[in-house]
Amino acid sequence: MRSSRTPSFHTSTLLLLAAAVAFTGCKPNAPKATVAPPTPTVTVAKPISRKVIEWDEFTGRLASPEMVEIRARVSGYLDTVHFSEGAEVKAGDLLFTIDPRPYEAAVQRITAEVSNARSRAELAATEAKNANQLRSNQAISAEEYERRIKTAAEAEGSVRAAEATLKTVQLDLEFTQIRAPISGRISNARVTKGNLVTGGTKDATLLTTLVSLDPIYCYIDVDERSALKYRELHKEGKRASALFGKIPAQMGLANQTGFPHIGEIDFVDNQLDPTTGTIRARGVFENNDRLMSPGFFARVRIPGSGEYEAMLVLDQAVADDQGSSFVWVIGAEDKAVYRPVKLGPLVDGLRVVREGLKADDRVVIKGIMAVRNGVKVNPQPSEMVATEPSPKH
Repeated sequence: MRSSRTPSFHTSTLLLLAAAVAFTGCKPNAPKATVAPPTPTVTVAKPISRKVIEWDEFTGRLASPEMVEIRARVSGYLDTVHFSEGAEVKAGDLLFTIDPRPYEAAVQRITAEVSNARSRAELAATEAKNANQLRSNQAISAEEYERRIKTAAEAEGSVRAAEATLKTVQLDLEFTQIRAPISGRISNARVTKGNLVTGGTKDATLLTTLVSLDPIYCYIDVDERSALKYRELHKEGKRASALFGKIPAQMGLANQTGFPHIGEIDFVDNQLDPTTGTIRARGVFENNDRLMSPGFFARVRIPGSGEYEAMLVLDQAVADDQGSSFVWVIGAEDKAVYRPVKLGPLVDGLRVVREGLKADDRVVIKGIMAVRNGVKVNPQPSEMVATEPSPKH
């Protein structure tokens, strides 16, 4: 016979197990231990204090100080071309020869006329001298005396006219040899041997062109705002003006880095161009190797400020905050401080800070992304040295 207590026993056991499970499920979780974030490590360096001058850059074109169009002064057939096209020539070198024979004949003819005029003048002078003696002895009439004196004067005038004509034809003969008026590089011959060229001051035939190369000019157009700035700096005694003297200038060509050519601004135009709002200025640069030619594009920079004391930092240390620039400075207790700054140009690979820094500030130059305002950091000291060499200038 089965015991009647068996069901009750199993039921009680199940109820106890259920209560234990329920009690366990209601027990809250044990709290987890929180771990503080590691202190970020950053590299810091003090800014460099240095006197600097800011430079303003402009674009320009090279030009020759002297450019001559070689034209014929007399007409005739071109006899000889004496130069190599594109070569350098010196002042006085023979470039072209026009057939001189017609002009040689003219010189010979006028030379003979001068000789005849001198003979007539000598005869008239002798007759005038005799007339003076005869007049003193009352052996000649007053009319005859006056005639001989005037004839002698007229003969002397004829001599001077013939001599002037001789000089003219001698010049024409000289002009058949066309020589270089300046030293420089010559272009190609526009007219070849055997062609007729026309001389004179109007519609004279262009034979070639010649440009000087050393020194060489570079013309730039300075905007009105910059021109006014320079004049104001001159007025304040902070910067010399090219209006009253030469100022330094540096130039680089299209294929060059930096500004390797050193020269000066020696000319500023006397008026502003109202159509462009610019004023023209001219730089002068040496061209000893003759590698620069008129027409080349060039970059020119000139002093854009007076000399002033500035702080220089690596460009990578500067961050942007909605159009404003700032740096991270490590203050007391090694905590980061947000510092707004006003920037200037790059100088020797470092950024000029006009306002916002002091010489003993520790500026974050590496690890900027890990820095937050007021957060403590682990600063590692370094030097404020440009990571890349600055362009030659």
